[in-house]
Amino acid sequence: MTGNQYSGKRILVVEDDYLIAQQLVDWLEENGAQVVGPAPNVVRALALAQGNSQLDAAILDINLNGEMVFPVADLLLSRSVPFVFATGYDGKDIPDLYHTVPRFSKPIEGGDLQDTLFRR
Repeated sequence: MTGNQYSGKRILVVEDDYLIAQQLVDWLEENGAQVVGPAPNVVRALALAQGNSQLDAAILDINLNGEMVFPVADLLLSRSVPFVFATGYDGKDIPDLYHTVPRFSKPIEGGDLQDTLFRR
C-alpha cells in the first residue's frame, strides 16, 4: 500500500504520549490523511469518535494513563471502523474480544501501518 491510500482518510489517533502522538499525526498528514485527534484519554476519544460519523480507521493506545481504551474499541467495532492497537502490551493482556485486532509495539512506525490498517 502506498501513502496515497491514506489520501482523504479520516483517522482517529488515541495516544496519551505527546511525542508518539505527534509522530503519528505528522506521518499520517504527510501521507494525505485527515487526523482526528489526537485524543489523550477515553473521554476525549469517545467524544471525537461519536462526533465523526465518517471515520475510516483508528490507531489506539491501550493504556491511557491507567485508563483502558476498550470502550473506544467497542464503539469502533459497533460501527465497523477498522483499528489497530499501538501498545506495549502483549496479547495475553488483551481481552479475547480483541485478539484479532492487529497490535503494534510502540513506538509505532507509520510505514508499519501500510499493510494492515485498511485490510481488516
